[in-house]
Amino acid sequence: MLFEDLSLSKSIQRAVYEQGYTNPTPIQEQSIPLVLAGKDLIGCAQTGTGKTGAFAIPIIHQLHRIVGSSKKAKQIRALVVTPTRELAVQIGQSFDTYAKYTNLTQLTIFGGVSQNPQVDALKNGVDILIATPGRLLDLHKQGFIDLDHLHALVLDEADQMLDMGFVNDVKKIVKLTPKNRQTLFFSATMPIAIRELAEIFLTNPETVTVSPVSSTAENVEQNVYFVEKTEKRNLLYHLIKNQDLSDVLVFSRTKHGADNVVKALRKNGIAAEAIHGDKSQNARQRVLEAFKNKEVGVLVATDIAARGIDIDQLPYVINFDLPNIPETYVHRIGRTGRAGNGGIAISFCSKDEHGYWKDIQKLIKVDVKIVSDHPYPWHSGNPETAPGGSTKPKNSNRSGAAHKSRKSDASKQNKKRWY
Repeated sequence: MLFEDLSLSKSIQRAVYEQGYTNPTPIQEQSIPLVLAGKDLIGCAQTGTGKTGAFAIPIIHQLHRIVGSSKKAKQIRALVVTPTRELAVQIGQSFDTYAKYTNLTQLTIFGGVSQNPQVDALKNGVDILIATPGRLLDLHKQGFIDLDHLHALVLDEADQMLDMGFVNDVKKIVKLTPKNRQTLFFSATMPIAIRELAEIFLTNPETVTVSPVSSTAENVEQNVYFVEKTEKRNLLYHLIKNQDLSDVLVFSRTKHGADNVVKALRKNGIAAEAIHGDKSQNARQRVLEAFKNKEVGVLVATDIAARGIDIDQLPYVINFDLPNIPETYVHRIGRTGRAGNGGIAISFCSKDEHGYWKDIQKLIKVDVKIVSDHPYPWHSGNPETAPGGSTKPKNSNRSGAAHKSRKSDASKQNKKRWY
């Protein structure tokens, strides 16, 4: 199928064509006709599959027909709610791109910055509003946002909004919108809690699922390193230095952990930056731009902050900390191998994370390559004894002398610390 087969306006087709897109992605091919038909929709697909275009393109088409070349004051007719500032910016850019040859305007609002420019833009009128929940409710409470004329409501990355505790905010936002609105849920994963919300908010929705939640991209090479928890930073530096890795996205479970990894890398001459919720919006945007422009070789991020990172040619993703939710692993490694490119996903698994790794393996059903040839394995340098390994030690009754010698060798190898 081609975009020209989707009955889209010529203005939108021209904008899409200029981006080099001729064929819609599977999620777009299935979703766009349903949205154009006015259906409520639940869309589930991996990151990097074109979910934003799946709702942005048909919404622009619909609003362009409604608004036309009207000189009347603009009113908010489409609202996209998303969990993070970075993702809001990314979605706003997509709307700008696809609506390039229409007279539609969009505004992106989020917290962490002054509200004054956002309020001024709202006063001038906008057709499409992209917002994070907190700032949206705050400006509505102040009387700057009117949703009475809304045609379409999109909840993007709905699963992450629940994980971040936005469920009550989402319910409040939905109550502010007209009952005859069109509602679209889009997400990389679709847990039961999301489906329960969908039953409340959506009317006879259609469901489009592209690639199961458990599916990992075939063009992503997956490796796991069983490593002592205290040696993870050493292993990270070892890989970056010895394999000459660059353009690396590293996932940390906590903000504090992300900052510590960055400090350790910088101490050893590796250009690294962290991105997480404690950083200001301007700082986060500067870091993202520096990473995209290859001024920074390693970006360390928490899951929440990473939701807005959209880079087509990202060769490496490293799970410094394993996620405790298996679906998050799928989402993380989906940051590489995008747009038909290959990628490598590396996971560090310490002893206390082995349960997480078992859950991940049950979900993805893929034989992930175990890399045992590295300086910091479990069990005093014998990677074959790490849980999940394909073989057991050939001689389980090694002498104490041999064990002591092996421990001594490992000690010498690990003696030089870098953090």
